[in-house]
Amino acid sequence: MFIIIYMETEFKEILYAFLKEEALTQTSFAKFIGVRPSQVCEWLKGKAKPSYDILKKISMEFNIPADYFLGITDQY
Repeated sequence: MFIIIYMETEFKEILYAFLKEEALTQTSFAKFIGVRPSQVCEWLKGKAKPSYDILKKISMEFNIPADYFLGITDQY
């Protein structure tokens, strides 16, 4: 039996912490994943969230499980 404990952290907080930890600007992060910097800004403000395809691309580009960005795990 699997027990999954979901963290209460929102995507915007997870993304902000990730960018800070990796010393990435919104612009450089946006270039890595192929979106506009304004899109990343909307995510950081909590006004929008990335689509499944973009989340998959983030995960693959940085070799980090999507579970981290979904708040399922706090380690990457």
